Amino acid sequence: MTPREQTIALFVGIIVLLSVASAIGYWLHLRQGAVPNPVITNLNDRIRAWWVMVLVIGLAFLAGATGVILLFAFVSFAALREFVTLTDTRRGDHYVLAAMFFIVLPVQYALIWIDWYGLYSIFIPVYVFLLAPIVATMRGDTTRFMERVSEVQWGLMICVFCISHVPALLTLDIPGYEGRELLLIAFLVIVVQSSDVLQYVWGKLLGRHKVAPRLSPSKTWEGLVGGVLSASALGAGLWWITPFGFWHAAVLAFLICMMGFLGGLVMSAMKRDRGVKDWGHMIEGHGGMLDRMDSVIFAAPIFFHVTRFWWVP
Repeated sequence: MTPREQTIALFVGIIVLLSVASAIGYWLHLRQGAVPNPVITNLNDRIRAWWVMVLVIGLAFLAGATGVILLFAFVSFAALREFVTLTDTRRGDHYVLAAMFFIVLPVQYALIWIDWYGLYSIFIPVYVFLLAPIVATMRGDTTRFMERVSEVQWGLMICVFCISHVPALLTLDIPGYEGRELLLIAFLVIVVQSSDVLQYVWGKLLGRHKVAPRLSPSKTWEGLVGGVLSASALGAGLWWITPFGFWHAAVLAFLICMMGFLGGLVMSAMKRDRGVKDWGHMIEGHGGMLDRMDSVIFAAPIFFHVTRFWWVP
């Protein structure tokens, strides 16, 4: 199939699955009676949010590489805003915060747009890492200096650097895969997000043993095993939209599912430290942007660099 035909087939399949899920959710809603079931309500909220997200991503795909880069730049902006909202900033941080939003973020995505791998891969972890504390010292505020600078650097790494590796997949020059790079993004997002959903489903069906009760009480070993294996099988089944073979797709799917799970635990630890349940309330049924992207944040850089190392000459 041509790249266009593969993309259409993929989105048709997603729409069919969402339609089935919506029908099941509506049937469960009718069966619950007068007393609302929080699990069913949460499920239907998630399905509605998925419809919106698929529509937005589909429109970005129609706009091509530029549309996808702009979409994820907005995602980074929204995620960074949520992150900064939950940090204890001071007046001495205002210059650094302004630079994060209006210089560092646009420059990172501009470097991806012009395909300057040698710079976008080190811009934030090297140059911004060194320059941010220098700018902070200019205000002369030393109160909790190390804590404040660390939070700035964590915010940039998580919300900008890691998320930017999703559209960076468009820059990979894989022989025989020209014109299909958008499908790599689809593979990453579908597999990782499906793993989250399937872990939730398996956990509700069979979950008994908590993985990390103090970090994320809803995550169970049964949900983890069932969700990761199911999503890995899904990834293997999607090998036809990737440059990978069947088993390579399965292994990569397993890797990014595990990174997504571990990333979710790290982000949960941060929320517990801040004393909040969700990063925000931007997406109905999903909390904030960071709540929806937490798994992708940790999976995207690993997926990008493994693919680049093994499949790009």
